[in-house]
Amino acid sequence: MADSKSSKRTGLSRRNTIMGLGALVAAGAGGTYYVMAQSSQKPMSSDHSGTMSKVDVMAVDPENDNIIGDVNAPITLVEYSSMTCPHCANFHQLTVPGLKKKYIDTGKVRYVIREFPLDRIAFAAAALARCAGKQKFFPFVEMLFRQQDSWVRGPGSPAPRLFKMAKQAGFDEKFFNECMRNKDVSDRIEKVLAKGRDEYQVNSTPTLFINGKKVEGGNSLADLEKAMEPYLKG
Repeated sequence: MADSKSSKRTGLSRRNTIMGLGALVAAGAGGTYYVMAQSSQKPMSSDHSGTMSKVDVMAVDPENDNIIGDVNAPITLVEYSSMTCPHCANFHQLTVPGLKKKYIDTGKVRYVIREFPLDRIAFAAAALARCAGKQKFFPFVEMLFRQQDSWVRGPGSPAPRLFKMAKQAGFDEKFFNECMRNKDVSDRIEKVLAKGRDEYQVNSTPTLFINGKKVEGGNSLADLEKAMEPYLKG
């Protein structure tokens, strides 16, 4: 798929794309080290036929999924993304604004973001977005993608740079530290990642599904409009 970043392309093993959740993450202000929740590695299933169940992919969970848009929209667009993926950042800067204005805000598309972190920095960023809460999730994600270069790249631990982003969003050191320790948040992200990988064969980001069908072409607004057209007729 165009504009995608895969674990293979970045030189990461499949085990490493699931992240070393036991890795130490340095806090941004105090210099103390925190440990994200330990994670067990589930092997990639090999018995899938390659077909996708629309019902399964479309099983949007309002409690755990990150959603904007009309619940009765004729189209549900699901995005699997990694916060450190430059192609995801491009998608959010070049495609999502038009998608939101023309289709999400007008009730035609319900948009769901599901986490698929390709590295430990992406996982920590995804955790911060979840900790921000449902009202602030999407604005915080857009800020992280918009300023991706400022926090992804740099010497030493990425935690001080992530902490700086959290401060920009109005979060303090206590919030940051508690989020990095939050096992419930890390477990939820792990489950989303594992389900995407094992049940829906997601292996790169961004991966998009429109009404349960994987988008195989590009991910420009024009490409998505072409894929959505059959569901908007009538």
